[in-house]
Amino acid sequence: MSEWRDLIVGDRMAVDQAFSDRIQDSEFTNQEWGLIMTATELDIKHADDPEAAQLVADTTAIESIMPELEAVRSQGGPMAGRGEPADSGSGVVESIKRALGLDGDDDDGIDRAKLAAAESLAEAYADRLQQHLESNDEFERVRQAYADDAEP
Repeated sequence: MSEWRDLIVGDRMAVDQAFSDRIQDSEFTNQEWGLIMTATELDIKHADDPEAAQLVADTTAIESIMPELEAVRSQGGPMAGRGEPADSGSGVVESIKRALGLDGDDDDGIDRAKLAAAESLAEAYADRLQQHLESNDEFERVRQAYADDAEP
C-alpha cells in the first residue's frame, strides 16, 4: 500500500516547510520531530467514502521511540533543551529521576505528557497535510489511490 504514499511525496515536502514553524514552537527539536515522524504512519480512514475520508496519523509506534527521544535530548547540544521552560524543574536531579523512572510517571519510564504532545503534533501534521491536499484538489485522487491499493 505504498503507491498512494508516492503521490503525496511532494505535498509532504511542502507541508514540512509550512509546518516547521509549528515544530519550532513545540517542545521538540527538528531531530526529535524526525524521529516522531519516522514512527508515525499516515493512513486514510473511511477511504471508501469520499465524504467521510480522513487522513490520519497512526501514532501507535511513537511510544516505542520515546526512550530514543530522551537519548537525543540528553546528548545535549545548543537546541537539546529548547522548549523546556527554565523554571520547569528540568535540572540534573529531575533528569536522573526521569531516566530512572522515579518522576511520578508510569512505571515504564515513559513521559506521558511528552508522548501525548508528540501524538498531538503528528495528528496536527496529518490534518495540515489533508488541508493542503484538499486546497490543491488532490485529496480525492489520493483517497482513490488508497482505496485502490486496499482492494484485494
